[in-house]
Order: sequence, then C-alpha cells, then structure tokens
Amino acid sequence: MSGLKITRLCKTYADRLVVDHISLSALRGEITGFLGPNGAGKTTTIRMIMGITAPDSGSIDFEDSDSAKIPHHLIGYLPEERGLYKDSKVINMLRFLSGLKGMDSRDVTPKAMNWLDKFGIADKAHSKIEELSKGMAQKVQFIATILHEPKYIILDEPFTGLDPVSQDLFKAELRRFADAGATILLSSHQMNILEELCDKIFLIHKGKELFHGSLSDLQDAYGNVVIKLHLEDAADIPRIVELKGIQNIKQTGAGKLELDLVESANAQSILREIPSDIVLKELSLARSGLHEIFVKIAKEGRDEV
Repeated sequence: MSGLKITRLCKTYADRLVVDHISLSALRGEITGFLGPNGAGKTTTIRMIMGITAPDSGSIDFEDSDSAKIPHHLIGYLPEERGLYKDSKVINMLRFLSGLKGMDSRDVTPKAMNWLDKFGIADKAHSKIEELSKGMAQKVQFIATILHEPKYIILDEPFTGLDPVSQDLFKAELRRFADAGATILLSSHQMNILEELCDKIFLIHKGKELFHGSLSDLQDAYGNVVIKLHLEDAADIPRIVELKGIQNIKQTGAGKLELDLVESANAQSILREIPSDIVLKELSLARSGLHEIFVKIAKEGRDEV
C-alpha cells in the first residue's frame, strides 16, 4: 500500500448516510483532487481522515503508520475553517503550530522566515494575524501546514482569497512536495486549478463515489465534444444557434461561442453545416472541461448522469 488508503468508509448523521461506502487510494507523489457539489460528503470524509470525526464503518490507513493511530506529525492539514489566533504574532503562531507537530524549536524560526520571505511577507513576521489581509493570513496558514515538511498534505479550499501570483506560488510548492514523494489530497471548487494541478480526480456526489481516475478518463466518462468558435461578426450568432446536434451554447465573449454537442453528434458534420458566408476568426475542438462536467453532475444528479 502506498500513500493514503480509505476503504468502504461510512458516516451517518441523524439517520442520513452522508458518506456511503467510499474507497480511495491517494498515492505518493500524486495530487488527488477531491471534488463534489456542496453537501456531497467531502468535508465529512476529510474530518474522518484527520480523526476529527469517527467513521461508522470502514478503514483509513496511512503507509507510515503501523497502528490504527493517525500520524498527525506527518500530516499537514489546511481546513476550510481557518484556525489562526488573531491576536498572536505571525512568527509566534508558526512556532506554536510547528511545536504541535514535533519540530525542534531551534529549526522553526529560520525555516519560518525562509517561507515568509518566499511568499513576500517576511516584513509581517512580528505583525498580529488580525493586522494581515485575507490573502496574507492565507499564506501564513499554508506555511503552518507545510512547515514541518509533511508526508501527507490535506487541503480544503486552499486558494481562497489569493491573487493569481500567490496561487501560482501555492501550486508550485504543492507540485514540489508531490515530486518529493508527498501524498496530497486537494479539495477545491476552483476547477481550473484542479484541472491544471491534479494527477487524479476523485468525484463524490450524495455521499457516493462517482469516479476515480485521470482527468482524461473523467472526460471520456462524462464529457462531450465542445466546439469553440470566434465569429468575426457577432450578429451571426443566431445562425449558429440553429445548428442541429448542439445541446448547450455558451457565449464567452464578443462573437465567442462554446458549443456543447450531444453525445451522438459528429463535430465535423456540424462544422460543415456552418454557412459559408460566416467568417470564423478562430476554431478549435476540445472535450468538456472539469467545470462543465462538475456543473452537469451537480445539476442532473447522480442517477441521471
């Protein structure tokens, strides 16, 4: 067994089965995206992995633990509900949290300052948490999560409040940890980031596992062909809408369309039906992205996908 393995995990609240016999293997060196609509059971599953909530049944196994105990000193956990003390100074907060993970106090300050410098907030080391912007506080929380160089990193909405530059820094560091052999479980509603960053996708809906595999395999299972067009004259859009074999049309800009085809449609046949006097500035074929697949599943419900 490599990394983190959960087997037939179940949890019931008030006679409602919120996590229904799900199984997941998150491997070393991989970033696994943990995805599902609100209320799907993601946070409950993460809390069970962390030992915050006990499962009704099923098992949770860490490769580096030879007992049933959760190896908290090997885990970096960033919950959706942030946990920094507002009246504490940044460096003191990092010292305290790293001490809970068993770090040598002599190592903490230089490592913490190095991370703060990397994220451009070294000058805030002696500021109180309450004096930081939301993005700065998020950086401190992230540093606290990875300062002890964990072998398991579990993140729930880690990119909230970050500007694009900071998001890129977070992504680069997560990839570096994965390349070094860490097991990373990442839950987020920012589909573009999951699509870019994750090696595997685990999709849960109404407490049940829908899919576990690569993005490419997910697109094969749930996606459709998408035609992307950029028309020279936006006035031609109504004529495109009339084409058969299209189940959904999204306008993404002036004269820009994304045509979501029905499963049985042939893209080449549809393209041949575009009137010859319509001038196309751009044309491309793609498969449904993670965002479109997520919306489809969330809207239709598991049994109808």
